[in-house]
Amino acid sequence: MHGYVPENFFTEYLSADKWYAVLLTLILAVPMYANAAGIVPVIQVFAVKGVPLGTAIAFTMAVIGLSLPEATLLKKVMKWKLIGLFFGIISLFIIILDYMFNFIL
Repeated sequence: MHGYVPENFFTEYLSADKWYAVLLTLILAVPMYANAAGIVPVIQVFAVKGVPLGTAIAFTMAVIGLSLPEATLLKKVMKWKLIGLFFGIISLFIIILDYMFNFIL
């Protein structure tokens, strides 16, 4: 049972009618690490499963910019307080922009 995503997870939890979809994708994306090219196939699956564009973009931006491995790399040149501020500001703007994308598109 461990290690798989239920087939209806994306349509159930990340659909356009769920107000928390962008927040959930942000939370799910932080532990992951990928580059921009590596995340494209995942976003393609999101689109096929009916995930709204803003939610998919939130996932992309969070995986690339807010991952835990990214934080550990930043720790070599920044203090935790500054890393927290960076993550907070980036998270806020990801949420605002992607809710706007979902609203407009």
